Amino acid sequence: MSTAAATARPAAFSRLGAFALIAGGFALFLAMLWLMSADADFGGERGRGQAHASSNGLNGYAGLVQLVEAQGYSVERSRNAQDLETRDLLVLTPAIYGDAEEIGKILEDRRLLGPTLVIMGKWWTNTPGPNLPPEVQAKFKRGWVAINGASPSEWAGELPDPYRFEHAIHPRKANAMAFELAPPQAAPSAAPKAEAAPPKPKPGPPARWSGMGQSGSLPREELLHAELEDGQQALIIDPAGRVLAFGIDLDTRAEPDSAEEEEDDIFTERAYPVIFLVDPDLANNYGLADGQRAAAAIALVDRLADAEDIDHVVFDMTLNGFGASENLLTLAFRPPFLAATLSLLVALVIVGWRAFQRFGQAAAANGPDIAFGKRQLIANGAGLIVRARRFRLLGAPYAALAARRVAERLGLSRPDPEAIDAALARRLPDEEPFTRRAARLEAAVKPADILGAAQGLDDLATKLQQGPKP
Repeated sequence: MSTAAATARPAAFSRLGAFALIAGGFALFLAMLWLMSADADFGGERGRGQAHASSNGLNGYAGLVQLVEAQGYSVERSRNAQDLETRDLLVLTPAIYGDAEEIGKILEDRRLLGPTLVIMGKWWTNTPGPNLPPEVQAKFKRGWVAINGASPSEWAGELPDPYRFEHAIHPRKANAMAFELAPPQAAPSAAPKAEAAPPKPKPGPPARWSGMGQSGSLPREELLHAELEDGQQALIIDPAGRVLAFGIDLDTRAEPDSAEEEEDDIFTERAYPVIFLVDPDLANNYGLADGQRAAAAIALVDRLADAEDIDHVVFDMTLNGFGASENLLTLAFRPPFLAATLSLLVALVIVGWRAFQRFGQAAAANGPDIAFGKRQLIANGAGLIVRARRFRLLGAPYAALAARRVAERLGLSRPDPEAIDAALARRLPDEEPFTRRAARLEAAVKPADILGAAQGLDDLATKLQQGPKP
């Protein structure tokens, strides 16, 4: 009774429900593989406060990425160190505390590969802390930063020639906070007088700049400038002549004057240009609030891209700690291995779909799982022969089997064809001889001919069993 009840109990999941579970699990598995290969960062704190191409803080360059893309360039944020070898325009945004050896190697490797724009770091920043007033904390969005002060990069003076330069700040004074957390409180009148603290320096007027056909002011009075060396060409300066942007090898890839010169240039190695944007307030989110500064930033990009007829810009993020290591999952989702991965996924989908389909008739509910007996053995053998289509091999074995059966019914000790014909002539004189029937079966090739000849031998055995007609 319990067995019958268990058999009648409905399935826990319908076919549609089981398919939904499998499809959902498969989709989650693919998403996990993609996240592992893409090295994505969801909801984490990594990189907050840094100046990189995905940062929307004041010191970040998310605005520059959108601005360059709006000019018709195709833009890529790269987390792969292999993209440093691109022949397109590469934008580097190293930090203030960058590694001079690493940056110098990148620039030297790209000297004969493609143009490069290096945007120097400037601001020390931090995320909003718990000491901020509630009304100030409410205004902060994810990724925003508070600017503490400006600082030059010492690694610039350690670069190899011709990229080495001295990175300096003007004016040379202690950097004040970007904002006041609370107004200063007056000392009580009853308190004893003490030595007055030195007054905090008031911010001066914003620094001015001009170059690349534009001019304007920076967001703050602090500016970073470069002390140039031989072979370096100033592009943007301030009224005092301090260099805010300069280029290297800007004129070495000019158009050839003649066909002979163009042919000679094919075998001549010429260095690709490099531009250093010494003060990043001309290109970061802080500076792009002004149209003149935005125009100057785009002019620098165009200066490098137009000379080489480039329409693709790669913003590197590996120098900011976002490098993704190459692994098998990454390779599986990148050409040329992407085709094999998609083929495998399609094959898995087909196998899963076929798993839900029934092959042939349903098995009998009360029958055994495996049928026994001669009938099943004969059926299996016949099915194998039909699949192999070797019908010509059936004649001789079946003729020998019929000879033993006929000889047994004629009372002969051996199934000799001549002895069978002689005994058959005495027993059934009107019947066709056995040898003739056996020869017809052995010569048959088509299934219908084989079946007819075999039926003739079976009829002869049946008549022998029944005896002669009266």
